[in-house]
Amino acid sequence: MGDFHCGLRGFSKAAFERMDLRTTGMEFASEMVIKSKLMGLRMTEVPATLRCDGRSRPPHLLPYRDGWRHLRFMLLFSPAWLFLYPGLATMLLGGVVGGMILARPIRLNGIQLDLDTMIYCITFLVAGFQAVLFWFLSRMYALQEGLYPETEEDRRYGRLITLERGLAAGGALTLAGLAAAVYAVWAWKQHGFGDLDTEWIARIVIPSSVAISLGLEIVLFSFLLSTFGLHARPCLAMAEALEAERKETAVRR
Repeated sequence: MGDFHCGLRGFSKAAFERMDLRTTGMEFASEMVIKSKLMGLRMTEVPATLRCDGRSRPPHLLPYRDGWRHLRFMLLFSPAWLFLYPGLATMLLGGVVGGMILARPIRLNGIQLDLDTMIYCITFLVAGFQAVLFWFLSRMYALQEGLYPETEEDRRYGRLITLERGLAAGGALTLAGLAAAVYAVWAWKQHGFGDLDTEWIARIVIPSSVAISLGLEIVLFSFLLSTFGLHARPCLAMAEALEAERKETAVRR
């Protein structure tokens, strides 16, 4: 029976330098195994016999706190399963069902799905879109912090998704939503700013609101992503403090 968390590790100096380990807590053991796998390093499990050490003090391990730290760290190494896939599924569900209702109400076994259902579909669509953006941001953050080895796919994403393209796409989507909003106000004016057919006007206002929200999210996302590409030169005092902390951490390990 294997136990990759037994805490006993043996590695070469070259492998240690290549892994560039960053964590300082209990998740340090997980980072070593995960990075070794991602980098294609050769790993071999050697049988080890563990015995009680005879210490009278309670163990330092805290099952819930340390277990959560491990789980949280491992989720960072799989942003696709944490953000991307659930986000795409949520967007697909909300977009398809909401699009069908946008055209006309849906009747299923005597149940009518109309505007109230479409509002929830829009919520699914926006939430799923945000999850997809979080996937990309979390991946870029992990790459920048050295927690994840960069791949050719990451470099291709970096060349494709730029601040200028994000501003263009987000701006176009926002303008489309504003144009629909202007049309809704014009239609309201034609009725003397009085009562309108709720089902008709809602099918204009709701997509308009969604387009404006998604467009602004893309613009803000693009600005935030662009900050990850800034490589500021740290001041001398900060650099010295970081180097001292790094050496102290290495000694503790």
